[in-house]
Amino acid sequence: MAAPLAGVRVLDLSRVLSGPFATMVLADLGAEVIKVEAPSNGDDTRSYGPPFIQGESTYYLAVNRSKLGITLNFKKDRGRKLLDRLIERSDILIENFRPGTLDRLGLGYEALHAVYPRLIYCSISGYGHTGPRRSEPGYDVIIQAESGVMSVTGSPEGPPFKMGISIADITAGTYAVQGILAALYQREKTGEGQKIDISLLDSMVSTLTYQAGIYFATGQTPQRMGNRHPSIVPYETFEASDGYFNLGVANDGQWHRLCESMGLADLASDPRFTSVALRVKNHEILRPCLASLFLGQPVQYWLDLLRKARIPCGQVRSVAEALEDPQLQARNMILDLDHPKVGHMRVTGTPIKLSADDDSMKATPPPTHGQHNREVFCHLLGLSAAELESLRREEVI
Repeated sequence: MAAPLAGVRVLDLSRVLSGPFATMVLADLGAEVIKVEAPSNGDDTRSYGPPFIQGESTYYLAVNRSKLGITLNFKKDRGRKLLDRLIERSDILIENFRPGTLDRLGLGYEALHAVYPRLIYCSISGYGHTGPRRSEPGYDVIIQAESGVMSVTGSPEGPPFKMGISIADITAGTYAVQGILAALYQREKTGEGQKIDISLLDSMVSTLTYQAGIYFATGQTPQRMGNRHPSIVPYETFEASDGYFNLGVANDGQWHRLCESMGLADLASDPRFTSVALRVKNHEILRPCLASLFLGQPVQYWLDLLRKARIPCGQVRSVAEALEDPQLQARNMILDLDHPKVGHMRVTGTPIKLSADDDSMKATPPPTHGQHNREVFCHLLGLSAAELESLRREEVI
């Protein structure tokens, strides 16, 4: 069985993280992704580091698997003509330039849609292509701040914190994939492509969900609560004798099983803790009771006890500990690849598991800078070796 997106070609003009993450997901699903980079330095992330492995940035390697990599300066006349030929042969174009940049080059959605009406055009930007802030640049760390997410992340007594991952970029990239798949489905019915306008700010605000709901309902601004949850208790991090673990008691049935497994009949019957709402109200009384008990045993003791009682819990692990979990191996979430420069390397896999998944969705290593120029320009577009060399001399590729 062919991969779900087999036969779909994506022209990837994006760089750094949001766009490349989206196109990597599309490549995982079987699309042919042609990643276009500047002939000089390529994607900005090629210089992000350390660490580097054999001169290759681990940042770049992490989000560019299964793509064909070419170099092309489409600001030059010969480069623009080649880009037009690639667009003509593509189903999807994705870019994350600042709004207006590609319009000035005649590569905006309206100009391309007039010539290529079936083309699906996905733009990712900091603030979107409409509204008073559309021209502002937006990086992940800026959007985490502007979206309000940082204001609810961190200790109540400390400063706001950004998350330890680039959550705004990843979320925007994920929404971009959803928009592209919806547009592909609609094109099957109408024959027309369309523009997908993804904003990092919109994407992050969408993740506020119940935090936004608290504000809309009460007019009160949610505050930083550390690892606490504003509406569920106990649903947070506790310290054991040798480390930390998270406990998630999300309903009254779990609460009673927790008390029974720990021999806490008095807490189970205490009228201050008999419902979720009461436990939230009396958190400052309840937490010390549990915290003092959890300090008396190591993490594994509590995990064994709580899991036996079917209480959701998990150790606070390092990245290294998480990535070595046999569960991830069983789910094919750690991929082993052979890179032409790096050699053996590992990357995280796709979390999308399809029942029809088979060898048609095998990953390939991230491309080196311009690795597939000959394959794309000669085999796909029909250029000769002499024309390819001429393009190199003129620094078009």
